[in-house]
Amino acid sequence: MKPPSRPSKASPKKKRSAVGPKSPLPVKIEMVKLSGGARPHPALGLGLWASGRWTNEDEARTKATIGRAYERGMRWFDTAEVYGNGRSERVLGEVLARAPGTAPDAYVVTKVSWEHLRANQVRASLIGSLERLARRSADLYLVHAPDAHVPLSETMGALEALWKEGKVGAIGVSNFSVEELEEAARHLSEAKIVVNQLRYNLFLRDDVDPVREYCRAHNILIEAYTPLARGLLHGRYLDGTKVPKEVRQFANRLFEPDMLPQILARGRALRDLANDAGVPLASIGLHWLRKMGTVPVFGASRPEQIDSNLAAWAVRPPDRVLDRADRIARGDRA
Repeated sequence: MKPPSRPSKASPKKKRSAVGPKSPLPVKIEMVKLSGGARPHPALGLGLWASGRWTNEDEARTKATIGRAYERGMRWFDTAEVYGNGRSERVLGEVLARAPGTAPDAYVVTKVSWEHLRANQVRASLIGSLERLARRSADLYLVHAPDAHVPLSETMGALEALWKEGKVGAIGVSNFSVEELEEAARHLSEAKIVVNQLRYNLFLRDDVDPVREYCRAHNILIEAYTPLARGLLHGRYLDGTKVPKEVRQFANRLFEPDMLPQILARGRALRDLANDAGVPLASIGLHWLRKMGTVPVFGASRPEQIDSNLAAWAVRPPDRVLDRADRIARGDRA
Protein backbone atom coordinates (compact mmCIF):
# COMPACT_ATOMS: atom_id res chain seq x y z
CA MET A 1 0.00 0.00 0.00
CA LYS A 2 1.32 3.45 -0.92
CA PRO A 3 2.27 5.45 2.20
CA PRO A 4 0.23 8.60 2.87
CA SER A 5 1.70 11.90 1.74
CA ARG A 6 3.51 13.94 4.35
CA PRO A 7 1.31 16.72 5.77
CA SER A 8 2.35 20.30 5.19
CA LYS A 9 3.53 22.45 8.07
CA ALA A 10 0.34 24.48 7.81
CA SER A 11 -1.94 21.51 8.42
CA PRO A 12 -1.80 19.48 11.65
CA LYS A 13 -1.24 15.74 11.42
CA LYS A 14 -4.39 13.74 11.87
CA LYS A 15 -4.46 11.29 14.73
CA ARG A 16 -4.44 7.69 13.48
CA SER A 17 -6.92 5.13 14.74
CA ALA A 18 -5.57 2.87 17.46
CA VAL A 19 -7.34 -0.23 16.25
CA GLY A 20 -7.10 -0.48 12.50
CA PRO A 21 -7.52 1.03 9.04
CA LYS A 22 -10.27 3.41 8.05
CA SER A 23 -13.55 1.53 7.83
CA PRO A 24 -17.25 2.17 7.11
CA LEU A 25 -19.53 3.63 9.73
CA PRO A 26 -20.47 1.64 12.85
CA VAL A 27 -23.53 -0.62 12.77
CA LYS A 28 -26.06 -0.53 15.58
CA ILE A 29 -26.21 -3.83 17.46
CA GLU A 30 -28.97 -4.29 19.98
CA MET A 31 -28.42 -5.47 23.54
CA VAL A 32 -30.19 -8.47 25.07
CA LYS A 33 -31.14 -8.60 28.74
CA LEU A 34 -29.76 -11.48 30.79
CA SER A 35 -31.25 -12.99 33.92
CA GLY A 36 -29.79 -12.50 37.35
CA GLY A 37 -28.95 -8.83 36.84
CA ALA A 38 -26.00 -9.60 34.57
CA ARG A 39 -24.72 -6.98 32.15
CA PRO A 40 -26.79 -6.89 28.92
CA HIS A 41 -25.39 -9.05 26.14
CA PRO A 42 -24.76 -7.80 22.55
CA ALA A 43 -26.91 -9.52 19.91
CA LEU A 44 -24.00 -10.20 17.52
CA GLY A 45 -20.44 -11.27 18.27
CA LEU A 46 -17.06 -12.12 16.82
CA GLY A 47 -15.68 -15.57 17.64
CA LEU A 48 -11.91 -15.98 17.82
CA TRP A 49 -11.64 -19.75 17.59
CA ALA A 50 -9.06 -19.66 14.78
CA SER A 51 -7.04 -16.61 15.80
CA GLY A 52 -4.49 -18.63 17.75
CA ARG A 53 -3.84 -21.15 14.99
CA TRP A 54 -2.07 -19.00 12.42
CA THR A 55 1.36 -17.72 11.46
CA ASN A 56 2.71 -14.35 12.61
CA GLU A 57 1.52 -12.82 9.34
CA ASP A 58 -1.94 -14.23 9.91
CA GLU A 59 -1.90 -12.93 13.47
CA ALA A 60 -1.33 -9.39 12.23
CA ARG A 61 -4.36 -9.78 9.97
CA THR A 62 -6.35 -11.15 12.90
CA LYS A 63 -5.53 -8.06 14.96
CA ALA A 64 -6.69 -5.87 12.11
CA THR A 65 -9.89 -7.92 11.92
CA ILE A 66 -10.63 -7.50 15.63
CA GLY A 67 -9.85 -3.81 15.34
CA ARG A 68 -12.22 -3.43 12.42
CA ALA A 69 -14.96 -5.17 14.37
CA TYR A 70 -14.52 -2.78 17.29
CA GLU A 71 -14.50 0.27 15.02
CA ARG A 72 -17.67 -0.92 13.30
CA GLY A 73 -19.52 -1.12 16.61
CA MET A 74 -19.06 -4.76 17.61
CA ARG A 75 -18.46 -5.25 21.33
CA TRP A 76 -18.93 -8.97 22.00
CA PHE A 77 -15.70 -10.93 21.55
CA ASP A 78 -15.70 -14.67 22.23
CA THR A 79 -12.51 -16.59 23.01
CA ALA A 80 -11.27 -19.47 25.20
CA GLU A 81 -8.13 -20.67 26.94
CA VAL A 82 -7.84 -23.59 24.51
CA TYR A 83 -7.89 -21.41 21.39
CA GLY A 84 -4.29 -21.48 20.30
CA ASN A 85 -3.31 -22.50 23.84
CA GLY A 86 -4.04 -18.97 25.08
CA ARG A 87 -2.79 -17.13 22.01
CA SER A 88 -6.30 -16.07 21.01
CA GLU A 89 -6.87 -14.41 24.38
CA ARG A 90 -3.52 -12.64 24.19
CA VAL A 91 -4.23 -11.28 20.70
CA LEU A 92 -7.63 -10.01 21.79
CA GLY A 93 -6.17 -8.41 24.90
CA GLU A 94 -3.50 -6.61 22.87
CA VAL A 95 -6.02 -5.18 20.43
CA LEU A 96 -8.47 -4.02 23.09
CA ALA A 97 -5.62 -2.44 25.05
CA ARG A 98 -4.98 -0.15 22.04
CA ALA A 99 -8.63 0.72 21.48
CA PRO A 100 -9.92 4.17 22.52
CA GLY A 101 -10.19 4.31 26.29
CA THR A 102 -8.87 0.70 26.36
CA ALA A 103 -12.33 -0.51 25.25
CA PRO A 104 -14.27 -0.21 28.52
CA ASP A 105 -17.47 -1.20 26.70
CA ALA A 106 -16.07 -4.45 25.24
CA TYR A 107 -18.06 -7.53 26.22
CA VAL A 108 -15.45 -10.26 26.71
CA VAL A 109 -16.44 -13.91 26.91
CA THR A 110 -13.90 -16.64 27.58
CA LYS A 111 -14.09 -20.29 28.59
CA VAL A 112 -12.48 -22.75 30.96
CA SER A 113 -11.34 -25.93 29.21
CA TRP A 114 -13.06 -29.28 29.75
CA GLU A 115 -9.64 -30.45 30.96
CA HIS A 116 -9.57 -27.92 33.83
CA LEU A 117 -12.87 -28.41 35.65
CA ARG A 118 -11.51 -29.26 39.11
CA ALA A 119 -12.06 -26.39 41.56
CA ASN A 120 -8.42 -25.33 41.80
CA GLN A 121 -8.02 -25.64 38.02
CA VAL A 122 -11.03 -23.42 37.33
CA ARG A 123 -9.55 -20.62 39.41
CA ALA A 124 -6.08 -21.00 37.90
CA SER A 125 -7.54 -21.04 34.38
CA LEU A 126 -9.43 -17.82 34.93
CA ILE A 127 -6.39 -16.08 36.40
CA GLY A 128 -4.36 -17.11 33.35
CA SER A 129 -7.08 -15.96 30.97
CA LEU A 130 -7.39 -12.57 32.65
CA GLU A 131 -3.63 -12.05 32.52
CA ARG A 132 -3.59 -12.77 28.78
CA LEU A 133 -6.64 -10.58 28.21
CA ALA A 134 -5.15 -7.79 30.37
CA ARG A 135 -8.48 -7.45 32.19
CA ARG A 136 -9.53 -7.56 35.83
CA SER A 137 -12.63 -9.59 35.10
CA ALA A 138 -14.50 -11.38 32.32
CA ASP A 139 -18.02 -10.30 31.48
CA LEU A 140 -19.03 -13.91 30.98
CA TYR A 141 -17.15 -17.13 31.85
CA LEU A 142 -18.28 -20.39 30.26
CA VAL A 143 -17.60 -24.05 30.90
CA HIS A 144 -16.36 -24.97 27.42
CA ALA A 145 -17.78 -28.50 27.60
CA PRO A 146 -18.62 -30.92 30.41
CA ASP A 147 -16.29 -33.70 31.57
CA ALA A 148 -18.02 -36.87 32.73
CA HIS A 149 -15.11 -37.57 35.10
CA VAL A 150 -15.49 -34.31 37.05
CA PRO A 151 -18.67 -33.70 39.07
CA LEU A 152 -20.51 -30.56 38.03
CA SER A 153 -20.97 -29.80 41.72
CA GLU A 154 -17.23 -29.13 41.98
CA THR A 155 -17.02 -27.03 38.81
CA MET A 156 -20.11 -24.92 39.44
CA GLY A 157 -19.13 -24.28 43.04
CA ALA A 158 -15.78 -22.91 41.89
CA LEU A 159 -17.47 -20.72 39.26
CA GLU A 160 -19.91 -19.31 41.77
CA ALA A 161 -17.06 -18.42 44.13
CA LEU A 162 -15.36 -16.48 41.33
CA TRP A 163 -18.66 -14.75 40.53
CA LYS A 164 -19.09 -13.70 44.15
CA GLU A 165 -15.57 -12.26 44.11
CA GLY A 166 -16.42 -10.17 41.04
CA LYS A 167 -13.88 -11.87 38.81
CA VAL A 168 -16.63 -12.86 36.38
CA GLY A 169 -19.76 -10.87 35.62
CA ALA A 170 -21.88 -13.90 34.84
CA ILE A 171 -21.67 -17.68 34.50
CA GLY A 172 -22.53 -19.77 31.46
CA VAL A 173 -21.87 -23.09 29.77
CA SER A 174 -21.24 -24.40 26.28
CA ASN A 175 -22.36 -27.58 24.54
CA PHE A 176 -24.58 -28.60 27.48
CA SER A 177 -27.61 -30.86 27.10
CA VAL A 178 -30.86 -30.35 29.02
CA GLU A 179 -29.78 -32.95 31.59
CA GLU A 180 -26.40 -31.26 32.07
CA LEU A 181 -28.05 -27.85 32.42
CA GLU A 182 -30.37 -29.19 35.11
CA GLU A 183 -27.48 -30.82 36.96
CA ALA A 184 -25.32 -27.69 36.79
CA ALA A 185 -28.13 -25.43 38.02
CA ARG A 186 -28.68 -27.65 41.07
CA HIS A 187 -25.20 -26.77 42.31
CA LEU A 188 -25.59 -22.97 42.24
CA SER A 189 -26.99 -21.27 45.31
CA GLU A 190 -27.10 -17.61 44.18
CA ALA A 191 -25.66 -17.30 40.69
CA LYS A 192 -27.60 -18.33 37.60
CA ILE A 193 -26.58 -19.94 34.34
CA VAL A 194 -27.31 -17.14 31.88
CA VAL A 195 -25.89 -18.57 28.62
CA ASN A 196 -25.52 -21.89 26.82
CA GLN A 197 -23.33 -21.66 23.71
CA LEU A 198 -24.27 -24.20 21.03
CA ARG A 199 -23.55 -25.03 17.40
CA TYR A 200 -26.71 -23.80 15.72
CA ASN A 201 -27.70 -22.75 12.21
CA LEU A 202 -30.38 -23.35 9.60
CA PHE A 203 -28.85 -26.71 8.67
CA LEU A 204 -27.78 -27.98 12.11
CA ARG A 205 -30.60 -27.53 14.57
CA ASP A 206 -32.45 -30.76 15.31
CA ASP A 207 -30.20 -31.54 18.28
CA VAL A 208 -30.59 -27.98 19.58
CA ASP A 209 -34.37 -27.66 19.44
CA PRO A 210 -35.11 -29.44 22.77
CA VAL A 211 -32.28 -27.55 24.48
CA ARG A 212 -33.59 -24.28 23.06
CA GLU A 213 -37.02 -24.91 24.56
CA TYR A 214 -35.48 -25.60 27.96
CA CYS A 215 -33.30 -22.48 27.76
CA ARG A 216 -36.25 -20.33 26.78
CA ALA A 217 -38.26 -21.61 29.75
CA HIS A 218 -35.37 -20.89 32.15
CA ASN A 219 -34.22 -17.52 30.76
CA ILE A 220 -30.95 -18.92 29.43
CA LEU A 221 -29.69 -17.15 26.31
CA ILE A 222 -28.32 -19.34 23.52
CA GLU A 223 -25.17 -18.09 21.84
CA ALA A 224 -25.18 -19.70 18.38
CA TYR A 225 -21.75 -20.54 16.99
CA THR A 226 -21.15 -21.57 13.37
CA PRO A 227 -24.22 -19.46 12.47
CA LEU A 228 -23.39 -19.37 8.76
CA ALA A 229 -22.63 -23.09 8.45
CA ARG A 230 -18.91 -22.76 7.65
CA GLY A 231 -19.62 -20.32 4.83
CA LEU A 232 -22.49 -22.20 3.20
CA LEU A 233 -24.87 -19.43 4.22
CA HIS A 234 -22.55 -16.93 2.56
CA GLY A 235 -22.91 -18.91 -0.68
CA ARG A 236 -19.56 -20.66 -0.38
CA TYR A 237 -19.25 -24.13 -1.98
CA LEU A 238 -22.72 -23.93 -3.55
CA ASP A 239 -21.38 -23.97 -7.11
CA GLY A 240 -19.01 -26.89 -6.85
CA THR A 241 -15.99 -25.35 -5.11
CA LYS A 242 -14.16 -28.10 -3.25
CA VAL A 243 -14.49 -27.97 0.52
CA PRO A 244 -11.02 -27.78 2.11
CA LYS A 245 -10.04 -30.58 4.47
CA GLU A 246 -9.66 -28.23 7.44
CA VAL A 247 -13.21 -26.98 6.90
CA ARG A 248 -14.64 -30.50 6.68
CA GLN A 249 -12.75 -31.48 9.82
CA PHE A 250 -14.57 -28.97 12.03
CA ALA A 251 -17.93 -28.83 10.25
CA ASN A 252 -19.74 -31.51 12.23
CA ARG A 253 -22.05 -33.37 9.82
CA LEU A 254 -22.48 -30.69 7.17
CA PHE A 255 -20.01 -32.02 4.62
CA GLU A 256 -20.42 -35.76 5.13
CA PRO A 257 -20.96 -37.54 1.79
CA ASP A 258 -24.46 -38.72 2.70
CA MET A 259 -25.58 -35.20 3.64
CA LEU A 260 -23.67 -32.87 1.34
CA PRO A 261 -25.78 -33.18 -1.84
CA GLN A 262 -29.02 -32.29 -0.07
CA ILE A 263 -27.33 -29.53 1.96
CA LEU A 264 -25.98 -27.94 -1.24
CA ALA A 265 -29.37 -28.22 -2.95
CA ARG A 266 -31.08 -26.51 -0.01
CA GLY A 267 -28.31 -23.91 0.12
CA ARG A 268 -28.92 -23.02 -3.54
CA ALA A 269 -32.65 -22.77 -2.87
CA LEU A 270 -31.93 -20.43 0.04
CA ARG A 271 -29.70 -18.34 -2.21
CA ASP A 272 -32.53 -18.06 -4.76
CA LEU A 273 -34.85 -16.99 -1.94
CA ALA A 274 -32.35 -14.33 -0.83
CA ASN A 275 -31.98 -13.04 -4.40
CA ASP A 276 -35.75 -12.83 -4.84
CA ALA A 277 -36.04 -10.95 -1.54
CA GLY A 278 -33.17 -8.62 -2.43
CA VAL A 279 -31.14 -9.44 0.70
CA PRO A 280 -27.74 -11.09 1.28
CA LEU A 281 -27.93 -14.82 1.93
CA ALA A 282 -26.09 -14.28 5.22
CA SER A 283 -28.89 -11.94 6.33
CA ILE A 284 -31.26 -14.89 6.28
CA GLY A 285 -28.85 -17.07 8.27
CA LEU A 286 -28.18 -14.47 10.96
CA HIS A 287 -31.69 -13.10 11.35
CA TRP A 288 -33.30 -16.54 11.38
CA LEU A 289 -31.21 -17.19 14.50
CA ARG A 290 -32.39 -13.92 16.05
CA LYS A 291 -35.97 -14.88 15.26
CA MET A 292 -35.30 -18.12 17.16
CA GLY A 293 -34.34 -16.03 20.20
CA THR A 294 -30.59 -16.71 19.98
CA VAL A 295 -27.57 -14.46 19.44
CA PRO A 296 -25.12 -15.45 16.66
CA VAL A 297 -21.34 -15.33 17.01
CA PHE A 298 -19.49 -15.59 13.69
CA GLY A 299 -15.85 -16.11 12.85
CA ALA A 300 -13.76 -13.88 10.58
CA SER A 301 -10.12 -13.85 9.54
CA ARG A 302 -10.01 -10.62 7.49
CA PRO A 303 -11.42 -7.10 8.01
CA GLU A 304 -13.52 -7.32 4.84
CA GLN A 305 -15.33 -10.32 6.33
CA ILE A 306 -16.37 -8.11 9.22
CA ASP A 307 -17.79 -5.64 6.74
CA SER A 308 -19.69 -8.27 4.76
CA ASN A 309 -21.21 -9.81 7.87
CA LEU A 310 -22.23 -6.44 9.25
CA ALA A 311 -23.74 -5.53 5.88
CA ALA A 312 -25.81 -8.71 6.16
CA TRP A 313 -26.75 -7.91 9.75
CA ALA A 314 -27.93 -4.43 8.77
CA VAL A 315 -30.65 -5.92 6.53
CA ARG A 316 -33.40 -7.85 8.30
CA PRO A 317 -35.47 -9.97 5.92
CA PRO A 318 -39.26 -10.01 6.43
CA ASP A 319 -40.65 -12.77 8.62
CA ARG A 320 -42.27 -14.43 5.60
CA VAL A 321 -38.78 -14.81 4.06
CA LEU A 322 -37.33 -16.20 7.28
CA ASP A 323 -40.24 -18.61 7.64
CA ARG A 324 -39.76 -19.78 4.05
CA ALA A 325 -36.03 -20.22 4.72
CA ASP A 326 -36.88 -22.37 7.72
CA ARG A 327 -38.98 -24.68 5.54
CA ILE A 328 -36.38 -24.85 2.77
CA ALA A 329 -33.59 -25.73 5.19
CA ARG A 330 -35.75 -28.52 6.62
CA GLY A 331 -36.30 -29.92 3.15
CA ASP A 332 -39.88 -28.77 2.60
CA ARG A 333 -40.46 -28.69 -1.18
CA ALA A 334 -43.88 -27.06 -0.97
